[in-house]
Amino acid sequence: MSEALEVTTFRLAPGLTGADFVAANEDINAYLLRQRGFRWRRITMTSDGTIIDVIAWESAADGRRSASGILTEMADSPVHDTIDQDTVEFRIAPVLQQTT
Repeated sequence: MSEALEVTTFRLAPGLTGADFVAANEDINAYLLRQRGFRWRRITMTSDGTIIDVIAWESAADGRRSASGILTEMADSPVHDTIDQDTVEFRIAPVLQQTT
């Protein structure tokens, strides 16, 4: 099994801030912590307002399974209302190299 990264980029819904997005993630963070293969999550915001959400998984399969649950099991999460859904780009890819 190789580590994989889930990288999602998007813009926020109009009028919302990065702090609004982070606050809306409380239930998503709890969900992620329960998922098999979860390693860590980082959320950043670029100077143009793009959110970059990166999650490390033990495998791409773990990431795909969790992502499916975010859209089904967690469909009622307030986080979905903070995202401009037309701007979402989502990928999961195996890590080719890690340097520490």
